[in-house]
Amino acid sequence: MGKVTGFMEIDRQVAKYQPASDRIRHFREFTIPMSDAEVTKQAARCMDCGIPYCHGPTGCPVHNQIPDWNDLVYSNKWEEAIRNLHSTNNFPEFTGRVCPAPCEEACTLNLEDAPVAIKTVEQAIADKAYELGYIVPQPATVKTGRKVAIIGSGPAGMAAAQQLARAGHEVHVYERETKAGGLLRYGIPDFKMEKNFIDRRVEQMTGEGVTFHYGVNVGVDKPTEELMAEHDAVIYCGGSETPRPAGIPGVDLHGVYDAMPYLVQQNRRVGRENIDSTGWPAEPILAGAKHVVVVGGGDTASDCVGTAFRQGAVKVTQLDIRPMPPEKEDKLAVWPFWATKMRTSSSQAEGANREFQVATLEFVGEDGVLTGVRCCQVDERRKPIAGTDFIIKADLAFIAIGFSGPMKTGVVSELEGKLTLNTDRRGSTNVVANDRDYKTSIDKLYVAGDVRRGQSLVVWAIREGRQVARAVDEALMGASVLPR
Repeated sequence: MGKVTGFMEIDRQVAKYQPASDRIRHFREFTIPMSDAEVTKQAARCMDCGIPYCHGPTGCPVHNQIPDWNDLVYSNKWEEAIRNLHSTNNFPEFTGRVCPAPCEEACTLNLEDAPVAIKTVEQAIADKAYELGYIVPQPATVKTGRKVAIIGSGPAGMAAAQQLARAGHEVHVYERETKAGGLLRYGIPDFKMEKNFIDRRVEQMTGEGVTFHYGVNVGVDKPTEELMAEHDAVIYCGGSETPRPAGIPGVDLHGVYDAMPYLVQQNRRVGRENIDSTGWPAEPILAGAKHVVVVGGGDTASDCVGTAFRQGAVKVTQLDIRPMPPEKEDKLAVWPFWATKMRTSSSQAEGANREFQVATLEFVGEDGVLTGVRCCQVDERRKPIAGTDFIIKADLAFIAIGFSGPMKTGVVSELEGKLTLNTDRRGSTNVVANDRDYKTSIDKLYVAGDVRRGQSLVVWAIREGRQVARAVDEALMGASVLPR
């Protein structure tokens, strides 16, 4: 906890944003950092609540010891705070920027709609650690002689690699793209998290002995079985990248795209990379001077909205088949769990027109080019309401309704018939493994992250990366000191 009476004396404050009119002119982060004194005051609000639901199991997937590091920040012990934070989370600068903060939903003070600004404090601790030079390589003092390969360098793969390298193993990370980070780099826009933070961690991990192999598509360029023959263990952290099929007529019109190619292309553009180097559409997808429609109501859809505004879209409309949620949840019914309520992202606040309880019936066009989106209102069961059809003008449309599993090419297709898959309740096809040993149906092959649990949060990927590292270390050495 922080100050005993802090929650009664200090109002909740979070970092402010640049005005929308300013931030849509660039792709940089637009959060205005709080001063150390302001962060300390927010940490002081952490109360002696008895049972801190914020750090699990309903709050933080990595079980951050939130009351502990709030108290350390309140006491101005920044070095101890980052040490504590790193004990559960390898990359707090990532989660401090892009995590939706289920910890704040679970905070006891959220019963009064004024939770501790946990996410703000977490980011401040991580950024302070860089400022004070605390983020340095921590190479293992003793090597085990064991060799581990990791397929994919997203947050799950990076977390697993760092943990295993610090345990003394020789770690090789194989990445299809030209840089590390996975969808953390290529899917999340720079205005939410600039990519220098990933580069810093890669530099740290390289100093710890991790070797990154870029431009290697395992299962295509290099057989998975060959990788398993060369290593004592292989961890598959390929993510969930196959777009969920929309089944909407007209998807073949020019101007209709899945969300991820659009976001990847713009992130490559900002990073000064070749936009067609990964097999995505080589043609530039740009929203400047266009009417844009985004189908979907989640984070990926919101990222498309923010990107379109920064490219100069005339109008952006976001379609959500779900009913408009209530402005305020019933605390006694849902707390400390994540509540369904009206939430407005920073991108939506930049001027998006949001349509709720609307189904997308068809993309319409002329001469093969998109001109509009035909929609209708739906009832509570998502059934179309007769006579409510309408058309929204659209020059560009993005489908952002989620992902249905790992890429079909690569590891999954190469090991077809040997690798056990299942379909979850959301219709995603994932690689089967439990969350204790993370073993697949193939000897020496482990799996973690979205490729196992389906599309999820960065913080869940970090958790699974840490846990699979523990499982592999234990399997190779007979015991492990790595935390779960």
